[in-house]
Amino acid sequence: MEKHVPPDTDRIRDAVASGARLEAASSAPVQDPPVPPAFRPLFRPARYKVFYGGRGAAKSWAFARALVALSARTPCRVLCARELQVSIRESVHRLLCDQIDELGYGELFERKKSEIRSRAGGEFIFKGLRHNASEIKSLEGVDICWVEEAQSVSKNSWDLLVPTIRKEGSEIWVSFNPENPDDDTYRRFVRHPPENAIVVKVTWRDNPWFPETLRAEMETCRRTDPDAFAHIWEGEPKRISDAQVFRDRYVVEAFETPPVARFLHGADWGFARDPTVLVRAFTHEKRLYVDREAWGIGVELDRLPDLFDTIDTARHWPIRADSARPETIAHMKRRGFNISPAKKWPGSVEDGLAVLRGFETVVVHPRCVHTADEMRLYSYKVDRVSGAVLPVLADQNDHCIDALRYALDETIRNRTAIRINPALVSGPRPAARSDGRR
Repeated sequence: MEKHVPPDTDRIRDAVASGARLEAASSAPVQDPPVPPAFRPLFRPARYKVFYGGRGAAKSWAFARALVALSARTPCRVLCARELQVSIRESVHRLLCDQIDELGYGELFERKKSEIRSRAGGEFIFKGLRHNASEIKSLEGVDICWVEEAQSVSKNSWDLLVPTIRKEGSEIWVSFNPENPDDDTYRRFVRHPPENAIVVKVTWRDNPWFPETLRAEMETCRRTDPDAFAHIWEGEPKRISDAQVFRDRYVVEAFETPPVARFLHGADWGFARDPTVLVRAFTHEKRLYVDREAWGIGVELDRLPDLFDTIDTARHWPIRADSARPETIAHMKRRGFNISPAKKWPGSVEDGLAVLRGFETVVVHPRCVHTADEMRLYSYKVDRVSGAVLPVLADQNDHCIDALRYALDETIRNRTAIRINPALVSGPRPAARSDGRR
């Protein structure tokens, strides 16, 4: 095996940060535009480099630019990771290619569908963390690991990744917009940062090229929804309040799935920027357990079977799905899935939530990071003036919740029928207990 030569990063870092000229692999000097001043710590040695904050701060742009500049001149092996990556389109591949073009480095890089290489020996590889454990563990010689959208990375994924990036002098770069103060990434790097870590909060104020279109959008948000402004633009974690639907009805904890479980599968289809979701659940002793989820944004129709197949029982058990996409259901049937539409009626959402809240507890496995997020965030609307919680559900953070409702479609319909007309109950009544109770 060819020996991996570590990059001479000290000279490169200083030059890229200041915009100095260096000899590129083509022997032609190229002027590197500097990154925003807030990102200059990227070019100081540290095991961890964590940049978090709000929208418009140019985090991904600055990371991509710095890594392209390093790889253009050195054999720097860069792993670009995220929690879930069903296709290369969900990676930072396109962003890196855009920066290669913007920096005028087109002749210095070879861009393939699933990797990018530089003439200097630099290499970019792209991996999802959740479903590539064996591939991640086998990676060798990674100089820099960039974890993008790290707010979604679970504790299990971090525990797998960190010891894998083990080359002497290797670094882990982390960029994310905080979601919740209890997320593992926020706790791990912001609330309790490790040794040898650079942790920087950045916002739109740190972006000298902040576009006017976003500025107008930001100012509207500042005027109309201060809480949303603090979260979206100032990079503050979302607040927990009495408006949360499941705030006292769920826990996130590891458990073993019994081999005899009767699985319930539910699917919610993504529209535009919304995710497509498949969840798997089962019930036991008045508890609902969610042990698997498949989640992806922008998943094309022909890739849906691959997404669903990340749950190994998806082809063997019935799936109830959002009835709004009959053509998608028909497509998945043709691809071998036992899938049918869930019923909808006026009030079906509220009836479904009543059933979900009727469980003693909803237990979410830590690997189901998006379901856990929605359990925290799914909320009723709050009056901006009085602060009163309104009896109206906010139309957000509900895709995994909807999938769970669809998975429980039969139970919800039966309980709704009983509530409306007890005579609809079929089957033998349970025998009386010895104490006379039923």
